[in-house]
Amino acid sequence: MSITDLERQAQQAENAPVHAIEGRSQWSLTRQRLRRDKVAMASLAVIVIMVLLAIFAPAFAVLVHHPANAAYPITGENSAGQPVGPGTNGFWLGTDDTGRDLMVRVFYGARISLFVGIVTTAIATVAGVTIGMIAGYFGGIIDTILARVTDAVLAFPYVVLALALAVVFGPSLTIVIAVISFFSWAGIARIVRGQTLSLKEKEYIEAARSIGAGPLRIMFIDILPNLLAPVLVLATLYIPSAVVFESTLSFLGLGIQPPTASWGSMLSAAQPFYQTAWWFVVFPALALLITTLAFNLLGDGIRDAMDPTTERLVAARRRKGPRGSPSRSRNDDLDLIIAGDAK
Repeated sequence: MSITDLERQAQQAENAPVHAIEGRSQWSLTRQRLRRDKVAMASLAVIVIMVLLAIFAPAFAVLVHHPANAAYPITGENSAGQPVGPGTNGFWLGTDDTGRDLMVRVFYGARISLFVGIVTTAIATVAGVTIGMIAGYFGGIIDTILARVTDAVLAFPYVVLALALAVVFGPSLTIVIAVISFFSWAGIARIVRGQTLSLKEKEYIEAARSIGAGPLRIMFIDILPNLLAPVLVLATLYIPSAVVFESTLSFLGLGIQPPTASWGSMLSAAQPFYQTAWWFVVFPALALLITTLAFNLLGDGIRDAMDPTTERLVAARRRKGPRGSPSRSRNDDLDLIIAGDAK
């Protein structure tokens, strides 16, 4: 290359417009990584669809003229008194053991499952974060007592407590929410406690103490924002656990009681019909499987988006490399991720 060409390139570089470097927050980078995760985005779409089906379940009932708890012994059962199959007599997914529209009841069951999952996770998250921060920040005897209570809750058999409460107060939605919330906060509290023990030794916490900040101000203003990322991941993963928990209690007769539609109680009622009415078992079970799987995959995607050094993202970056190029080390992959996020 001649000196003239070098001078021309140098002049072009000097005349090129200077683009300011735009800083981005951790949440902005997380959203960008999450949007690139096709599995997480597909799972989010499934969750949105399930939420819409649950919200508009009454509209579907009006559309097909089949209320959720209305039985149709003439059109909803055959001559032998068995449920009719999908597409028969206007029942898109068939009927259940009493001749009720299975599709409408599955949609109404989504209302119960999603409501229980979201409400119990919210209660457990608030309780777990509060208890975990108190135990981790103050330490000493307070930490010891709260840690032992947490261990006791994690070790307690939840079915025994649910059975006892159902016998004393009777099965109800309130009992289901109380039992699931009681057994869900302990896992969150343990994680938050460990994170708080680490964060309270940071320099900015010492600086806050030096200017006279109190414990409550430090916990909820300085420490809590740094706990939002792991707590969000935990909450996303706890929702499907709560949905399965509710279905289990309803399946055992300790949760939502008939005629209210619940996936667990529908599966319990479908047990005698698994050979003669497969749809009665398959569709409630499929709705439960799809919902829990979507929440779990979305939780994994959020966790990976918040931690770009996970093996799954590194492997994805490696697969996108040019063919025939030499293999890269893990450090090279991490450098590519950091460089990509900085653009």
